Amino acid sequence: MKSIAKILSLAVLAAFVAAGCKKKEALTLPKEEAHFLFRTGASYQVLTPTTTYKLPVGITTVSDRDRIIEFSVSSPTGAVQGTHYTLNKTAIIIPAGKAIDTITVQGVFTAYQAGRKDTLIFTILEKNGIKPIESNPTFRLFMRGPCFEGDVVLNELLGAYRNTNELFGTSAYGPYTTTISSVRSLTATTGEITVTNIYDFGWNPIKFILDWTDPANRTVTLEQQAGIGNAGTINGAFAGQDISVRAIPGNNGTFSYCNQTLVLVLQPGVTGLGWFTSGGQPLVYRVDMRR
Repeated sequence: MKSIAKILSLAVLAAFVAAGCKKKEALTLPKEEAHFLFRTGASYQVLTPTTTYKLPVGITTVSDRDRIIEFSVSSPTGAVQGTHYTLNKTAIIIPAGKAIDTITVQGVFTAYQAGRKDTLIFTILEKNGIKPIESNPTFRLFMRGPCFEGDVVLNELLGAYRNTNELFGTSAYGPYTTTISSVRSLTATTGEITVTNIYDFGWNPIKFILDWTDPANRTVTLEQQAGIGNAGTINGAFAGQDISVRAIPGNNGTFSYCNQTLVLVLQPGVTGLGWFTSGGQPLVYRVDMRR
């Protein structure tokens, strides 16, 4: 349950915010399903001839027998196994009493030293009586040589971030899934992203500006927006009213293109009434997005 219990004030209104709870899902026994440890993607830099990437694969139950998980690998960028990368196995054997095994990917060093970039898509197959978990059947691995934060490719930030955590004032919540649903280039070193499922409670998508003009000081700045959702999800006293969000001066977020992580910072408010504060300062809502 996500709860927020603190004194928040609006520019024109002071209110004690009662706890707001996110729905609990009923507990059920897990089905026997395979998954990529609930991750959907990662970046792999082929820095040396021996640099590898280890992709863990799990299953939701343990058993008294060995189980085989089969998978396929495709590449929309044309990477070829044996030419651009190798795998240590073509199927995963989960030993009896265990629930995790690992695929080791090794990029061919010479193939990635001149700027080549590839995407590998791993897909768990429904075979041997084992199904992939519906929410996590595929994993995208972005392969390249040395990564530089100034060489941002916006499209490579698209997709789900299943290890998102947040801090709303002093109330922590997560992990849950946010998604970068669209990107748009603005200049050679800036771009706009749209993030869905922030707050994990039915809010509308929110837009942010990424700026890597200074690769050592990359920023994420919220674009002020209204029409975000029902303010009752923050505080029941404002049920039926609209949420607005804005940037907090001097408190921008940041991001790492190479690590596929983002930190979003915003201040929520009630449209037409004002902005939430805490202790006389803007209430900081921080969202940490990680694959």
